Amino acid sequence: MPVEFLGIAATHDGSETTARSGAAFDKEYTLRLARAHEDHGWDRVLFAYGSGSPDPAPAAAYIASRLDRLRILLAHRPNVSYPTYAAKTFATLDQISDGRLTVHFITGGNDHEQGREGDTLTKDERYARTREYIRIVKKIWTTHEPFDHEGEHYRFHDFVSDVFPVQQPRPDVSFGGSSPAAYAAGGAEADVYCLWGEPLAETARQIEEVRAAARAAGRTDAPRIQVAFRPIIAPTEELAWEKAHRTLGAIERRRQTGPVRRHRGGVTQAAAPENTGSRRLIAIAEAGERYDRALWTKTAAATGGAGNSNALVGTPETVAQALLDYYDLGVDILSARGYDLLDDAVDFGRYVIPLVRAEVAKRDAERDAKRDAAAGAGNAAGAPRQPLTAVRG
Repeated sequence: MPVEFLGIAATHDGSETTARSGAAFDKEYTLRLARAHEDHGWDRVLFAYGSGSPDPAPAAAYIASRLDRLRILLAHRPNVSYPTYAAKTFATLDQISDGRLTVHFITGGNDHEQGREGDTLTKDERYARTREYIRIVKKIWTTHEPFDHEGEHYRFHDFVSDVFPVQQPRPDVSFGGSSPAAYAAGGAEADVYCLWGEPLAETARQIEEVRAAARAAGRTDAPRIQVAFRPIIAPTEELAWEKAHRTLGAIERRRQTGPVRRHRGGVTQAAAPENTGSRRLIAIAEAGERYDRALWTKTAAATGGAGNSNALVGTPETVAQALLDYYDLGVDILSARGYDLLDDAVDFGRYVIPLVRAEVAKRDAERDAKRDAAAGAGNAAGAPRQPLTAVRG
């Protein structure tokens, strides 16, 4: 099966290790980073969402209008706009990008972060809302006649859009999460299901949970699987691990000296994470520092299980083989971003992506050859035998 690589479309040069050098939306840097991905073999980039961050939709439109091949994964929280409005925004962006859009729907795993933009629903209520929202957006993308909707969270009448996606029948829908409610929602609605990087055994179990949820929803197919990592590469294993520990030190210093986030009332935010995915990352880190071929959990522990935070450490060859281990589980979208966003995107594109693509092509060719040989053997076994008289003449 084909493999795809997803990078990050950051709007400034800050990361967990370094404070940003300019404004939250640095137009020149945003384009430079996206172009580095396009020029070095990446398939798409993620425009992430944060309550106080630059709006990802116009930033994505800016990049789409200036680059020719790079595809876009646009993160969107259903609480921030009505689905009729959002569906038109997405369709317009798909038009601007000539059909290069995928939309990633975020349910939200932190009550405080959701509340910053007026979202007061509980976690289970948010998942129900997200499922309803996705269904509405899909229908708007594919329906050319006015329709009404009477749901638990949304009600409208006689709506029809005048702008439709380039992609037919519609752009893909991406979804993530590690709780039973997330598996149920994403298994039912997602074309792509996104996971954070965990050890191989845990990832295999999550993939089966997603597939089981898809079957329970009555689907005959299953979402494609995406897994995200923080690669730390260097020419030798020793140098890679030295770099990893330098990176860890920078993360810890940044957390100590960076801006303090506070709850209402001025209480410093220090509580354990609410979302299941982050709790899983912390539990995995507490159980062990290194897993499988190259997975390192210290970066996840240092960030409190914040998002995509488990690292793959080693030479390009080691990291490529580690990624192929996930490919063998059924993962065909590999998400990666380093801590120096621009330079790491270039290095990963130069030294890791070609190795993975070459090995995937080799495995696919071997699989196809075996399939063709088996088909040929089956045809030969099923062919009628000639009578002996005919053979003897």
